[in-house]
Amino acid sequence: MPDHATLIAVPADVRRFENYEWHAAPSTYLAAILEAAGGVPVIVPALVDEGALDLVLARVDGVLVTGSASNVHPSRYGVEPTSAHEPFDPARDRLTEALIRKALAREVPLLAICRGHQELNVALGGSLATEIQDFEGRMDHRAPTHPEQDARFALRHPVAVEPGGRLAAIVGDGAVEVNSLHRQAIDRLAEGLRVEARAPDGTVEAVSVADAPGFALGLQWHPEYWVLSDPASRAIFEAFGAACRAYRDARA
Repeated sequence: MPDHATLIAVPADVRRFENYEWHAAPSTYLAAILEAAGGVPVIVPALVDEGALDLVLARVDGVLVTGSASNVHPSRYGVEPTSAHEPFDPARDRLTEALIRKALAREVPLLAICRGHQELNVALGGSLATEIQDFEGRMDHRAPTHPEQDARFALRHPVAVEPGGRLAAIVGDGAVEVNSLHRQAIDRLAEGLRVEARAPDGTVEAVSVADAPGFALGLQWHPEYWVLSDPASRAIFEAFGAACRAYRDARA
C-alpha cells in the first residue's frame, strides 16, 4: 500500500494528440511508485519554471525521471543534431536538466531510468552516443519488434554489477538479468558519476552520483516493468521508496 505522506515527483513528457498538447508520464512508472516504492507520484508539467521547481522540491520526497521514446537534444552535450538523434522533446529536456540538478543539490532521492539515466549523465556534463548497435563489438540494445509489451520488455541479457557499489548493496554482487529498449547510451561519462553496472559489450548500464550522500542512481534498463515479479526490479524500487521515506522523516 502506498504511503500517502510520501510524494515522488515525475517529470512529464510533452505529447500532441486530439488537438491538445498533453503533459504526461507512462503508467508503468506511476504504478511502480505506488506498488513497490510505496509512494504517490506527482507529475510535474514541462511548463514550470525553475522557481516553481524549487517549490515542488520543497514538498516532495523523491524524484523519478522516466524513460521515453524521445532523446535528449544533442546540442545539450555539444553534438550536431542529425535525424539519427530524433525524436526530440525540448520542453522535457529543459525540465529534467533543472530538476536533476536541483534534486541533487537538495539531496532529494533520485532514480533515473533509460532516458532519465542519459539525462543524468548529460546534466552533469557527459555525452551520449546514438545508434550504438552500429558500433563494432556492440550488442543490439533496441527493443525487439513485437506487438506484446511483455515480449518487448522481456529480460534479455545480464549486466555485471560492480562489487561493493551502491547498486550491489541493493541487488547483490554479480550478474542481474535486465531488459533492453534503447539505441543510445552513455558515451563520455560525466565527472561525478560512478559506473555501477555494465552490459557484456561494455555499455554503461547503471551509474551513481559519487558524492551524493543518499540515493542517486541511473539505470539504462526498465525495472519499473517487472516490479511485481522480478526480485531485482522490486528491490530497486523498494530501496528508492525507503530512501524517500528516510528523507521525508529527516526533513520533518
